[in-house]
This record gives sequence, structure tokens and C-alpha cells, in this order.
Amino acid sequence: MAYTNNSTYRTSLIPNFLYTASSSSSSFVVNDLENTSISTNSNALLSQPSIIKKPFLVPAPKESSGKIEMFSPAYYAACTFGGVMSCGLTHMAVTPLDLVKCNMQIDPTKYKSISSGFGVLLKEQGVKGFFRGWVPTLLGYSAQGACKYGFYEYFKKYYTDLAGPENAAKYKTLIFLAGSASAEVIADVALCPFEAVKVRVQTQPGFARGLSDGFPKFVRAEGAAGLYKGLVPLWGRQIPYTMMKFASFETIVEQIYKNVIPTPKNQCSKSTQLGVSFAGGYLAGILCAIVSHPADNLVSFLNNAKGATVGDAVNKLGVMGLCTRGLPIRIVMIGTLTGAQWGIYDSFKVFVGLPTTGGAAAPAPAK
Repeated sequence: MAYTNNSTYRTSLIPNFLYTASSSSSSFVVNDLENTSISTNSNALLSQPSIIKKPFLVPAPKESSGKIEMFSPAYYAACTFGGVMSCGLTHMAVTPLDLVKCNMQIDPTKYKSISSGFGVLLKEQGVKGFFRGWVPTLLGYSAQGACKYGFYEYFKKYYTDLAGPENAAKYKTLIFLAGSASAEVIADVALCPFEAVKVRVQTQPGFARGLSDGFPKFVRAEGAAGLYKGLVPLWGRQIPYTMMKFASFETIVEQIYKNVIPTPKNQCSKSTQLGVSFAGGYLAGILCAIVSHPADNLVSFLNNAKGATVGDAVNKLGVMGLCTRGLPIRIVMIGTLTGAQWGIYDSFKVFVGLPTTGGAAAPAPAK
């Protein structure tokens, strides 16, 4: 067979997409072959279905999507870091209010109210005095947030698997309560040393400027065990609070998606989902404030009167007073704080490609 020196023929046998840098779509393969003028034998060859329908292409390497697999170590690490941002930043932001409240409990004669307390601090310590103890606050509540949210996600999955699909769906609220309680036990162990130093720095002017000098001074005065002498009361306050915070949030978010928003969660925009997270967090914070307010009033009363008992508090304030005195301002504070925490936490989860919390069952991890 004679060799035909035909440049068109040679070019048509080596399609240009194999040796050019262009990355146009695969549809041009058939079009170029159909529109190229070639010999009769080449037309017969290219007209075969196997050639046209399955062109020889070298697939481009797939890029990693960077998506975090649910319930993987990377997933729990992301939730842990989200908890750091959620609790650390919000508690640091309310350091001035926390400082005034601590002093009101320790010295109620001097710090008679929140407004007068701010005035006393401003007069005696200046504007800088409002942020005394912000470092142990930031580090302590960052550590608490890391354990609170990271271990909550872990224990929620652990108890769900332990219960099995049927019981997990039937007793999901109990799983939320158990998961949050288990997480808070660990979280308070991380918080307690920082909280001890923070309170001492904030309520004893001249004790220390902050964490760097306050921590070693505290240990020298009371020993390392002294850092944890407040652990049991901390558990008594925080565990019920956190159980309400997480269980009510999960339930409220589920009800919002079920009864308020007509669109399924997976079809809602990210901004809508984050709005639901903040709203659910705010409402959960209101419930937390209401549930824990009698104990908060009780603590304040016992700190105000030396030798006072629980019976004295009930007799003087009454049950209604224990439940309602100072409640409106606490609802605003705790509601806003809790809403902001859930908003920050879920915003970070969305940022790293994870779904927001609550509202729908998370997909099972790949086997």
C-alpha cells in the first residue's frame, strides 16, 4: 500500500487535544472527527461506534475536595476547635460584667448593684480594671469549650451507637442529656484551675496582675490541690446548665425545621441554617437562665450574709423571689451569650465544610 503524503490525513490521526494545552470539553472529540476531511479508509474507521463513543482520553487527576469525613478524628478536631472559639471569645467579651458580678458576691456592701459596681471599678482602677483577669478567662473557657463541644459530639455518637438505631431515635433527648453531662464533667476539670486564679485576681486587688504571676502565687499559697478545691461546686452549677443548654438547643432546632421553616434543612441556605442556630441558641439560653436562676440567687444570698442558710434565703426571698429576682437581665445576658456561642460554633463548622448542629440526623460514617 503506497504511502500518501497528505498532511490533513496525518493530522486527523492525531487529534489536537492530545498535544495542546487546551482543556476544552470532551464534546469536541466527535465534532472534530466528523468535520475533518480524511480518506475513505479513515472515515470507515472513525465511523465505528466504539471509536466515536469511547474516545481515548487520559483522565485528569482528581483534586482532593478537602471535605472532612463525619465522625472521623478530623471531624472531632474541628468540633473541638470550634468550641475553643465559641466559648473563649464570648466569655472574654463579657469579662467586665463577670468581674462586677464576682465582686458583688464577695463584697455586696461595696458593690451594691451592677451599675454602681461599674462606677466603683472605674473610679478605683480605671478602664483597664474592667478587663482584669481576661487572660485566665480566655484560656480557661477556651479549654472548657474545647472539651465541652468536642466531647459532646463524641459522646453523642458513642451513646447513639450504644443504644442502636431504634432506641437512639426513641430516646434521643436522653442521649443529648447524657452526652452533654459526660462532656461537662471533663470540661470543668480543664476550666477549674483557670477559674480559681481568675476569681482571685478579680476579687483581690493587688494579688496579681493576671495569670502569669497569679498562677504561681496561687500554687505557692494553697498548693496545686488548691486549684481544684472548687471543682465539686463547679460541677454542681455547670452540669445541669450544660445539659439544658445542649438538649434544649437540639430539640428547639429540630422543631424550627419541622414546624417553622417549610424547607428541609439540607435545602436551606447556609445563612438560614446559621440563623436557626443563633435563634435556637438564644431560646436555649433563656431556658438555661430560668432553670439555673434560683441557684444563682441562692448563691448570691449566701455570699451576702455570713452564716446564712438555704432556709434563711427561702424565708426572706420566698420561692417566687428566688425564681424571678434579677431574671430579666440574666435572660438577656445568658440568651445572648448562648446564642452567640452556637452561632460561632456552627459558623466554624460551615467554614470547614461540616453541617450545622441539630435539625437532622447526621449521616453515618463510611464503612
